[in-house]
Amino acid sequence: MIILKATQDKVIAVLQSVAGIVERRHTLPILANVLIRKTGNALQLTTSDLEIQIRTTAELGGDMGDFTTTVGARKLIDILKTMPGDQTVSLETQQSKMILKGGKSRFTLQTLPAEDFPLVQEAPSFGPVFSVPQKVLKDLMSQVSFAMAVQDIRYYLNGILFVAEGNTLSLVATDGHRLAFSSATLDVEVPKQEVILPRKTVLELQRLLSDASGDNQPVIEMQFASNQARFTFAGMEFVTKLVEGKFPDYNRVIPRNHPNSVTLGRAPLLASMQRTAIMTSDKFKGVRLTIEPGTLRIAANNAEQEEAMDELDIDYGGPSVEVGFNVTYLIDVLSNMSQDMVRIDFADNNNSALITNPENDSFKYVVMPMRM
Repeated sequence: MIILKATQDKVIAVLQSVAGIVERRHTLPILANVLIRKTGNALQLTTSDLEIQIRTTAELGGDMGDFTTTVGARKLIDILKTMPGDQTVSLETQQSKMILKGGKSRFTLQTLPAEDFPLVQEAPSFGPVFSVPQKVLKDLMSQVSFAMAVQDIRYYLNGILFVAEGNTLSLVATDGHRLAFSSATLDVEVPKQEVILPRKTVLELQRLLSDASGDNQPVIEMQFASNQARFTFAGMEFVTKLVEGKFPDYNRVIPRNHPNSVTLGRAPLLASMQRTAIMTSDKFKGVRLTIEPGTLRIAANNAEQEEAMDELDIDYGGPSVEVGFNVTYLIDVLSNMSQDMVRIDFADNNNSALITNPENDSFKYVVMPMRM
């Protein structure tokens, strides 16, 4: 039976939409496979890593009929990548194997039985569905995801906090040294819900969501259960486990009423940070900021007694303040902002600084000071 027959670009696009979560090496060999279910003319592809499950349905030609199997996802994609985009490829079954054909090439692939594929057990009840434009969610994620922790023992930091309440959706990420907060207004009112999405889920959604804007921009539907989230978009269903645990109270972390502030160009500040960072060492990424009337001075040195000093002209008339920061945390936030100007609120060398967009108060970034 011919499972599919279509051009390489169509087949690989469908496969790549579900294959991002597939690990090349897994304790369960079948999790390296994609579950293929043919029903009539429709082809359903499902992948899982036991915590996330992605499913999509497409029509890719082939014979009518019902059939299920599993085959290596990455291997299939690796083979398809070597073929021209406009070449017609076909996948057909032969006993316990799959035959992939394209042009004069022919590949015989081993399969594993579909009944052995471990589907994620979906939660019995989800909360109400609400939707946002895909671009809105993708932008929110990109504004905070860089501040997520990586493999922290405080596992609730290895992800993003989603807070939906009223007509506001807020996303928060922190690794304990810095915190990023971003929010957007929804078209609908939703009951209060707070969930922590795991890091891998966040990165995969960022990869899959559309950037398209305009009148008919595609939306993503969301539903949360006590231990799962379900996202539906672009013909795909994405189910993920949630991170259990209590996320830190971000409202207490965001400083209010810092006495001093300076607004300056984001691009010149970023370039200055990047230059100065060259003189920091891998073990110690500290830079010293000296803010005084008219001038921002950024300095760094390393164990080889090399030094960097950079100055920017600023519109500031307050008291002189000297404070140290991890330069990576400053470069990260400036690289992920897009506007021309950036505002920094600060108090002294013992308090965190607040970085915001002067044109829009929906984004806040808090960075802790460093002892220099």
